[in-house]
Amino acid sequence: MAFDNLPRDIEEFRTYVREFAEKKIKPIAFQLDNTKEFPKEIVKEMGEIGLLSVPFDQEYGGAGLSQMHYTVLVEEISRVDAGCGTIIAAHTSLGTWGIQEWGTDEQKEKYLRPLLDGRSIGGFGLTEDNAGSDSAGTETTAEYKGDHYLLNGKKIYITNAPHAQTYLVTAVTEPGKGNHGISMFIVDKDFEGFTFSEPYDKLGIRSSITAELHFKNVKVPKENLLGELGKGFKQAMIILDSGRIGVGAQALGIAQGAYESALNYTKQREQFGKAIAYFQNTQFMLADMATKIKAGRLLCYDASKRKDNGETFAMEAAMAKMYCSDLAAEVTTNALQLYGGSGFIKGVDVERFYRDAKITQIYEGTNQIMRMVIASYLLPRPEKKSDKAKEKKSVVGDRKKQIFKGDVKESVKKFVQALKDEGYTFDNARPEADTNFEKSDRIVVAGMGIGEEQNLNLVNDFAKEVDASVGASRPVSEVKHYLPLDRYLGLSGQNWAGDLYIGVGVSGAVQHLLGIKDVKTICVINNDEAAPFFENCDYGIVGDFHEVLPVLIEEIKNQR
Repeated sequence: MAFDNLPRDIEEFRTYVREFAEKKIKPIAFQLDNTKEFPKEIVKEMGEIGLLSVPFDQEYGGAGLSQMHYTVLVEEISRVDAGCGTIIAAHTSLGTWGIQEWGTDEQKEKYLRPLLDGRSIGGFGLTEDNAGSDSAGTETTAEYKGDHYLLNGKKIYITNAPHAQTYLVTAVTEPGKGNHGISMFIVDKDFEGFTFSEPYDKLGIRSSITAELHFKNVKVPKENLLGELGKGFKQAMIILDSGRIGVGAQALGIAQGAYESALNYTKQREQFGKAIAYFQNTQFMLADMATKIKAGRLLCYDASKRKDNGETFAMEAAMAKMYCSDLAAEVTTNALQLYGGSGFIKGVDVERFYRDAKITQIYEGTNQIMRMVIASYLLPRPEKKSDKAKEKKSVVGDRKKQIFKGDVKESVKKFVQALKDEGYTFDNARPEADTNFEKSDRIVVAGMGIGEEQNLNLVNDFAKEVDASVGASRPVSEVKHYLPLDRYLGLSGQNWAGDLYIGVGVSGAVQHLLGIKDVKTICVINNDEAAPFFENCDYGIVGDFHEVLPVLIEEIKNQR
């Protein structure tokens, strides 16, 4: 099973990992995918046998092995289940490596050691609604309070959440300084005010659980600042460089698994009196797969060797990630094609590989971004025209952003008066709450902030008083099933362009905003002052909807 003349110790390590993957993970890979089940016992065992500590120093419990060992590890695990490969990669490259690189001795003892011995796993909080490929657009804030920082904001698409115990989180510590005002913190799952969304229901890598991180006045001890103040963006970029080698290895493993499956199938499947492997077209497809996989492997291993040797590797990591992920998409497509109709059926591994491959072209920087990264190393840096930060444009356009807070009664009076000044009346002459919102020019939308389903009664009562129909954010409809799927607004749901929108407990994710971008007047009621929706609305009330809505209902009745 030798690959590319690697040292014996690495090939022996490959054999060890492959045997583990074949015995422990492959038999349950379909089950994990089908049930979206996080493999707790598998992760625990991987920790116990040292697979979560491969490229780390032995001083704090690491295995003391190389980046090359780690690359082979991710490749071999992903060869049978890319979700498990993702768990390892996100834990190692993203959630843990930074602590070894910049952590103090105290931080390493407290956080790194349990991450390496399998007692906990790590996660990485970088991506936000408005900070994806543009990570410098971070809006999560960490305000210095003397002995601690007060963390507020949200991170999205976070791998290993909520199962990870320790997260590296970027936040703005010095507003107005752009990249240089972002710092990185070690945030413990048990910190008060740190909560999680319901996990996403994903297309692929379904054994890897992904959710949002929510921070509301989370007190992060000042000693949990990782590295220097204002260096968080630079640290994140370095972490991503390493992470891209892992994504390349993951994609390589997916491609290898799909290729092997297709090769074996074509040897067994007979048509016209012989195995389809012996038809020239099939042979050409298999030959192309094998050749390109070897090329991708050489790219991944080159980036790994450069890192092990202390050489610059950012461009090579981007090349490996880009090439191998595009390769995985191509190989899995062709592998499924060789299977024919049977490859389109759930339970066949090439179908799962096909779905798993797509994400490798997206995370750790899309492949479009990878091409930009590669080009940046090939071309001289362009002259900077201005240091002045560009003002971000909201997807809902320019809004008034009049936010009322403090005394609930006073806030409600100002809110109702503002709507009256806009020309809105509330005479109960419009459709009731159960009316199809497509036929209504007003809508009240329930978000996850409403909590229990029974609270919809209050939302419905309020909607009736403001002459509106009722809609939902995606999680309320798709995850909680409080309202039918045809009631949710957003990028993947319904678009609505009526006169008056009032969100109750809606945070204002960009996917939701895109569904209401053409609304005339946008209002929001939320108890989280840091909710992004307040930056994208005309009028808002900061307060608990349990308190606000009854007062609003009474005020509207009094206005008639």
